Amino acid sequence: MKNLLWNEALKRLQDGNDRFIKDILENKNHDIDVRKELTAGQAPYAIILSCADSRVVPELAFDAGLGELFVIRVAGNVANTSTVASIEYAVAHLDVNLIVVMGHENCGAVTAALQGGESGSGNLDHLLAQIQPAVKACGSDSPVNTVVKTNAQLTAEELSSKSAIIKNEIENDELRVLSAYYNLGTGKVDFDLKEA
Repeated sequence: MKNLLWNEALKRLQDGNDRFIKDILENKNHDIDVRKELTAGQAPYAIILSCADSRVVPELAFDAGLGELFVIRVAGNVANTSTVASIEYAVAHLDVNLIVVMGHENCGAVTAALQGGESGSGNLDHLLAQIQPAVKACGSDSPVNTVVKTNAQLTAEELSSKSAIIKNEIENDELRVLSAYYNLGTGKVDFDLKEA
């Protein structure tokens, strides 16, 4: 049985983000009692695949406490083997039914990909290559934030093709995958509500 219906989980994210924007955080679920309770297991209500950028902290942006969000952070919020495997775990074993792929304003990884993605580091170049489909879809002369949004959407769409677990849950109406965009200045998260 799923923790929350996907739309209930989305509403909880939206409400938390509204509190974050208004600077009225509840700051709950991270005291010693919660920490002790969580030693027995976890039951997050949403999966967030986010950029590793230090300015983008999903737990804060959604006013969430310990054990509430299953967060995977990687530069450019790309769906590599490790991030997909982590998401599969949360879907298959923690019964989470909402995945949000969240890009953000002025993403450095997307900026580097727009500039050609040749860093001299094989590891970094491999990561930047995963953003190239969004660059190609938008054009290399597109504004960075247009490519950020496209990259999040393409990554959200890509999850089902990279994972039979995710695809089966989507096909059985047990899982919803959305993309989102985090505005650095305001803290507002804009959700793309069309299904990936």
